[in-house]
Amino acid sequence: MNAERADLPVPDYDHLPVATLAHRVRSLDADALAVLVGYEEEHGAREPVLTVLRARADQLAAGAEPSGGDPAAVQPEHAPPADGAAAAPNTDAPPVNPPSHGDPTNPAQPRR
Repeated sequence: MNAERADLPVPDYDHLPVATLAHRVRSLDADALAVLVGYEEEHGAREPVLTVLRARADQLAAGAEPSGGDPAAVQPEHAPPADGAAAAPNTDAPPVNPPSHGDPTNPAQPRR
């Protein structure tokens, strides 16, 4: 199969951890899974990934049904897109207290 990265049934497929991929492919049918197997064999040939994909293909061949869910759903391993909002005041860092040495106006500085 000559699938291009943009045509894969799982978005950002190349960057998913194997454990996440195992969950994402459960919603694919046999044809979509075959596309991923072909792509992996042609591009990365990562044995742990091929093992997961082939095991799921075997499950489907044995009568398993694709699970519900969307393989393109939000991925917990990626941060949501930033909306440009500033951090809330309750998330600000505490004020910095500079070291007392060398600053005669600092109340923690010993006086003579």
